[in-house]
This record gives sequence, C-alpha cells and structure tokens, in this order.
Amino acid sequence: MKRINMSLMAVANAAIMTLSAFAVAAASPAASREKEPEVRWEILPPETTAGRCVQRLTVTGIDSVAKLCFNQLPRTLSMASEGDTVTELLAGYYAITSPKFASGADKAVFDVEIDLPVRSVAEAPESFHAITPGGRIIQAKLVRQDILDASASDPKWTKWRLSADSLYRLNERISAGRQPGPFDIVPSFKSVKVGKGKFKEGSPLKSRIIEHSNPEYYRLTLTPEGALIEGASPAAVRMAERTLRRRLLEPNGGEIPSAVIEDYPDYPHRGVMIDIARNFQTPATMRRLAELLADYRLNRLHFHITDDEAWRLEIPGLPELTEVGARRGYTLDEKDFLKQIFAGDGNPDSREGTANGYFTRREFISFLQHCDSLGIAVIPEVESPGHARAAVKAMEARLRNTGDDTYRLIIPGDTSRYTSAQLYHDNLMNPAAPGTYRFIEKVVDEIAQMYREAGVPLPGIHLGGDEVPDGAWDGSPEAVALADSLGVSGRHGLHGVYVRKVADMMRRKGIPLYGWQDIYTGYDDTHHRQVAPATGGVNCWVTRLDPAKNVAIKGLKGGYPVILSNVNYFYLDMLYSPDPQERGLYWGGFVDELKAFSGYPDSICPPQPGAPGRIIGVQGQLFAETIRDAAMMHRLIFPKVLGLAERGWNGTPTYSEADFNIEADFNILVGEKEIPRLEREGMEWHLRMPGITERGGKILMNSPYPSAEIRYTTDGTVPDATSTLYRSPFTRKDGMKEIRAVLVKEGNVSGAAMLP
Repeated sequence: MKRINMSLMAVANAAIMTLSAFAVAAASPAASREKEPEVRWEILPPETTAGRCVQRLTVTGIDSVAKLCFNQLPRTLSMASEGDTVTELLAGYYAITSPKFASGADKAVFDVEIDLPVRSVAEAPESFHAITPGGRIIQAKLVRQDILDASASDPKWTKWRLSADSLYRLNERISAGRQPGPFDIVPSFKSVKVGKGKFKEGSPLKSRIIEHSNPEYYRLTLTPEGALIEGASPAAVRMAERTLRRRLLEPNGGEIPSAVIEDYPDYPHRGVMIDIARNFQTPATMRRLAELLADYRLNRLHFHITDDEAWRLEIPGLPELTEVGARRGYTLDEKDFLKQIFAGDGNPDSREGTANGYFTRREFISFLQHCDSLGIAVIPEVESPGHARAAVKAMEARLRNTGDDTYRLIIPGDTSRYTSAQLYHDNLMNPAAPGTYRFIEKVVDEIAQMYREAGVPLPGIHLGGDEVPDGAWDGSPEAVALADSLGVSGRHGLHGVYVRKVADMMRRKGIPLYGWQDIYTGYDDTHHRQVAPATGGVNCWVTRLDPAKNVAIKGLKGGYPVILSNVNYFYLDMLYSPDPQERGLYWGGFVDELKAFSGYPDSICPPQPGAPGRIIGVQGQLFAETIRDAAMMHRLIFPKVLGLAERGWNGTPTYSEADFNIEADFNILVGEKEIPRLEREGMEWHLRMPGITERGGKILMNSPYPSAEIRYTTDGTVPDATSTLYRSPFTRKDGMKEIRAVLVKEGNVSGAAMLP
C-alpha cells in the first residue's frame, strides 16, 4: 500500500517540542486555561469531489492550536489546500499543521483526501487533540456527521450494504424457528430425557466422580426429591453445577421439569482470544467477561497481552515493558512512551479510554485464580519475533536508561527494509541477537512463576510467530551470517530458526508452546519433528477447502494439535454485517452468530485418517483495533460467540434433530432466550436489523425475533425507540423520503435498515 511521505522537518518548523518540555507543560495548571477547540467531521458529496473520498474538518477555536493530531485506521491522506500539511507520525496517527492556525482567525477548514472510502464509523477519524503554541496538549471536541449520511457518499458501499429487501428475506427464513423450552440453551445438551414432576432450587444436591473416557462428561439427574451430578472429573462436576444454577434454574424461576441430562464436549479446546494490547481492558472488565464465557462452557482464554501497540503485563526486572510499552500519547521520539495509536487523548498518563494501562503482577495472579475457579485456563500470548514493536521500544529505552543490553532485541547496523501487516517498519526481534532469547526466557520464567504463585496449572504460552514480513533481517549482517551457518535462507529460514530454538527452550521447561499457523507452514519434516512434540496447540486462522491448500490438514499431517480459528467463521472482530453504523473490520468477510454456528469443524477440515495430529477444538479471535470501551467489546462478542460455543461443544448438529430448520431454531433460541439473559446480566450485545420490502404497492417490515418492536421513519431521519411503531403494511405516500427502520428489543436499538 502506498504510504504518506513523512516530513518531520515540516512538523519541526510548525511546532516541535522536546519531551522534557512536554512533560512540564502537560503537568502545568496553565493547560486548563487553554481554549478547547471543536472539530466537525463530514464526508463531502462525491459529485463535488470528482468521485474522490474527501473528509472535511472544520475546526473552531484555533487560536490555541499549533498542531492538530488525530487517529484514523491507517490511510494515505493528503491535504487539498497548499500550505496545509498532514504528517503520519505513525501508521494511523496523523498531525495537521497549517499557517491558518496562526492567522488570528477563530475557524479553519481542512479538506483531507483519503485513498480509501470511509465505509463505517470505525474508519472515521477520532481522538482529536491539539498541541498548543506553548507545547501543551489540549483536548478537541469532535462532532461527527451522521455515519449513514457519510457512507451514503460512497456508491460502492451503498451497493455492498445489505439491502432492506435482502434483510427482509433473511428475516423470513431465520424467524421461522420454534420457541425454546427450559432445556434449550447454548451450547445444547447431548441428551435430555424429561421425567415427571419438578426439580426446585434448594432441593438436595449430591455429586460423585465416575469413570468416563471424556474427562468433561457429566450426567445430571433431576427429580422432585433432589439432584445427582455424576462427573468424570471434579471440573466436570463444577461445570454441571454451574450449568444447573446459571443456565437452567435462574432463567426459569428456580424450577424446571425433572430430567436426566447427559452431556460432554466434542472438543477439549473451546477458546476465545481477547486482545487487550491494542486497546486495554481492565482486570474488572476481564473478570466479568470470563464469568459469561464460562456460562457457555468455553474453557480457554487465549490472552493477547502483547503486540506492536502495547505491552500489558508487569514483568519483574523489566519495568520498561510497562513504563514505556503500556503508555501511549503524543511524542516524536518514543523515548519515554509509545506514540498514540487507535485511540487516546495524547496524554500517556491518562486513565480514560483504552490507550493506557496494564495488569500488575498481583492483578494477573488474581485473574488466573478467578478464571481457574470458572473452569477457564488462561494461555498468555507473548508475540514474537514479529508484532514486537512495544517490546523492542521498551528494551531500547532500557539500554538508554541503564546501559544494560542484556535483553536488547535488535542489532545495531541492521538496514533491513520491511513493512509489517500493520504497516510498521520497526517491529521485529532479531533471531541472531542473543538478547532475543534471553528476553523470551526471562518473560516465560516470570509468567510461569506467576502461575505457580496463583496455584494454577500453566496450560502453555503462546509465542505468536505470525506475520513476519518480507525483507525481515535482510540488512542484518549477523542474521545473514546465522542463516548461512545453518544452511537456511531469508526471512522464512530465519523465522524457522527462531521457532525451533524457542520450542527447544519451552520443551526443556516443560511448558507447551502455542502459536499461529505460521510456526509450521512451509517447513519440512525435520522442523515438524522438532517443534510438534513441544506444541500444545496451533491456531489455524485461514484454511481452504482444497486439501492441497488446507493449512489445518498440513498441520495434522505434521503432527500438530490444531485449533480451528478461521477468520470467516470465528473472528469476533469482523463486522456482523456490512453496516456503516457498526464497529468492526471486514477484510475477512462478515461474521455473525449464524456464520459462527455454521462453522462445522469437519467441513472446515475434513478428517485425515492416519494423520499424527488432531483437531483439538475451535477458537474465536477478538482483535481490538476498533474497540474503544468495554461495551464495544461486549457487542462484538455477544451474541456472535454463541455460535462458536455451540460448534466447540457440538461439532455436529444436535439442537434440532426433528426438523431441518436448525439455523432458524438457533436464531430464535438466541433472540428469545439468550439475549434477554445477557440483558439481565448487564452485558451489551449486538441486535440484528429489521427488513423492509415493497410488495403489491405496500411497505412491509419484519423482525428476526417475534418479541422485538420495529420503529420507523419516512422522512429520511434515523429512527429511535420513540419513532412510529410498525404494526401492519402501509402504502407509500407522496412526500415520503427514504424509509428507515430499527429494531427495538430489551431496551436496545439496532442499526437502521433503509429502503430508498
């Protein structure tokens, strides 16, 4: 992708300050006296811009501004007016300088051309802050054009968006399911035999351990006299107790029919990856999320705590990892903290939002104990050798501040030129640097000690291993010499050297290694014999039906335990649908709860008899580029994760054996039972949209859920919970503009469907 040419000289001429001056100015009480500018954002109509995507920023209160900074998903930006300059401080972090700021006027207008259209709210600019002539950081108020109007300026997006008529046809299909009964939950039970009488909360409850080949098997016998839980392990008994209390009794008023329930999962690994590196979530938020995941019998949390954009776990002996790597703000040299990316207010010490923060050692230990009590094993991820920018910058700060190069991750004189998937050019650990392996071993040992102090088994550590870009280490004489000495070549060969060395280290420590599919793809049997035995699981995020190109099949044949983590079924950060009002990405398609529900493992990766590896489960990934608070995280997870939970527990359909409308039955179960439960639990969740169509001269609307309301407008405005209630078809009248409708359920309002 073409990138902006940075002109730091232009930035310097406009308003460069030293970090020491910044620190003093940021703490000065005088900063509160600066006038807060306001930024109004809009997309100009394409007919006025020759079809180009141009966003207009109208800034008032500019007398306090020398430079205007903001975040936007990485784009190539250019200014329409001569004299105005936009500089890319880092991929996705921009600064505008202009003579207009010193003109004495109160208002300035900046037209910024973007190489890609703004198709959703997640792609619009945000986190505006100004640098004053005196070097202070002040916040800027942001007022946005309605995203529906903004996205309407892109005809490609209009064609791509689900039409109101297609939503109507989808809702016709998925709203035809049966109403759920007391034993219909997600994930569904393997077997339920209903008896006579009722089991009531408070009745005697006994449990015992029995023998079974599946360690998570349990049998739950409910009678009017009491309940008996028979489980293959203490963990299975605890899961059955939680299921009885949280999923059966609480939603049904403490009373359910007598029954015998037999249940067990088809896969031992039923996981969710949560990224708190790119945008931070607090320990309290994560503890609450873990409780909800446990309710759906998910049992693995792949905890993505490090990446290019931040390091979120305190490591004793390496304080720079969090002092530098967990703080983001306005800086030009990153000596004391990282440049702002995705979100923030320019202040590295702000506790508002998701830019800054980390888990202390004590908080992490407590979190491990909490998850263990829920039956969830936490697999922390320490991204390496790529996706390591935060660690690299932190260890460079350590060298500057202490002179200690023990854990240095790069080698001076490396002239390699590369661009990572996230458009960074400085995010790699060097596999020829001794400090790289000392660093990884130090971090692994400290994490292992935290698990020991928590009294919790360490299931393994995920070392990432993904997305090392072309050109990596080509300009490092030491890396080239290492490759030559070992008879390997280039980026891939050196990546394999790193993976094998780390696998050997983990094997010696008795800690299973986890990684992304890159740790085995493209390597030979010699590599597999060394790495596969040390591996606890490999996440395959892309597979193809063609067996010759199916990465999961390659893993099975190499002897690896494979976790199906496919982007087109299980990436929770993908948009639910092509709706500009929603947050999320769409490079891997659109994923909702029904798409996840359709991710049958045997279809994604057909069984391979005789292969030494095996499919150990499924996992959903929530990368956090577009997340700005806990509520956004929850809406991307729920109810999408319910389809994943079903497929992890039941690899083949069991919910609707009596009919063929499995998708509709699942949708009604989600909408009429699980969503109300999420609302009672205080969770945010995503709501599907209504459909609109015109048939026989009448406007018809429909809902995916029987209990939801449809509210609509006919004047082109966005409807809300107080708009006109749809009751029956009506005739389009003269003067009606675009018809828009939203769904209202459990107090939540969906995105708007639009009928032109």
